[in-house]
Amino acid sequence: MKRPSPFQTISSRISWRSPWYDIRSDEILLPNGQRGEYHVVQHPTAVWIVPVTDAGEIVLIHTYRYTVDDWCWEIPAGSLHANATPLATAQTELSEEIGGVARAWEYLGHFYTANGICNEIGHYFLATGVSLGETAHEPTEVIEIHPTPIPAALRMAEQGVISDAPSVMALLLCRPKLWQLHQDAANLQGH
Repeated sequence: MKRPSPFQTISSRISWRSPWYDIRSDEILLPNGQRGEYHVVQHPTAVWIVPVTDAGEIVLIHTYRYTVDDWCWEIPAGSLHANATPLATAQTELSEEIGGVARAWEYLGHFYTANGICNEIGHYFLATGVSLGETAHEPTEVIEIHPTPIPAALRMAEQGVISDAPSVMALLLCRPKLWQLHQDAANLQGH
């Protein structure tokens, strides 16, 4: 059961708009009775995909992020496409970002990605049996594709080499499944 909000919204307006997200400004009544203001980044729902090949590699991307002026290790992700389900968007993003097609998909769950400032909900998927092909990057996407052995990718997440928090969370949440996939791939290669 959802608990009631301790805040009361008096008014709400969009104070800034872009093609990717909006800033909503709310005038609120705080629990102590004082008036306050809260700004919310309104961002569409998004998806993150942990793509695993039959060879036991997680397909990581190394992408330049203008917002932080840094190259970041991540898993494929993207905002929900119009009139598409999270799974359909995940399938499209996998294809666009790494040229990937998966044999099987498993839904891992959904989470708030930055709930202190943003209302974005992220859906997380494990894609297995991934094969790679041609990508379809957007002009703003500068992406390098790096199939990485499962143990190495998990170490990167654990040691902070992967700095994108939703990517780290998705990888660590499915760690037991990833170790099983690693073992399965090792057994196949041993035969």
